[in-house]
Amino acid sequence: MFFGAWQKYRAGQPLAGIESLALDVILLHPEYHGVLSLPTKFREKDYTDESNPFLHMSLHVAFEEQLSIDQPPGIVERFRALVRRHGERHKALHEALECLAEMVWQAQRDKLPPDAAAYLECLGRRVRS
Repeated sequence: MFFGAWQKYRAGQPLAGIESLALDVILLHPEYHGVLSLPTKFREKDYTDESNPFLHMSLHVAFEEQLSIDQPPGIVERFRALVRRHGERHKALHEALECLAEMVWQAQRDKLPPDAAAYLECLGRRVRS
């Protein structure tokens, strides 16, 4: 999806559906533009030993989707408070993504559904710190 959205954007082609959201995330991360410009080199790359740009961008997309429907309920309010604390949205986003990644990791580790209450509490702690 990220390769396709980037290719369409660079070619001036219209984006469809979630590609628009993916492009918004891509444009926030110019450090990934080189990777996205070389799909044959990076599509099958194993990122186990380094930061995975696709995981990072996917967390951005997932978080934006959560904000769009306030799911889990209260996430919009907590995120707004986090933005106020940081004074800028992108820095607040990266802090919120740490909570999202932690929730996903714990759910996978424990083989349980994601814990929305723990997720919201993590965001709340970030606001208060």
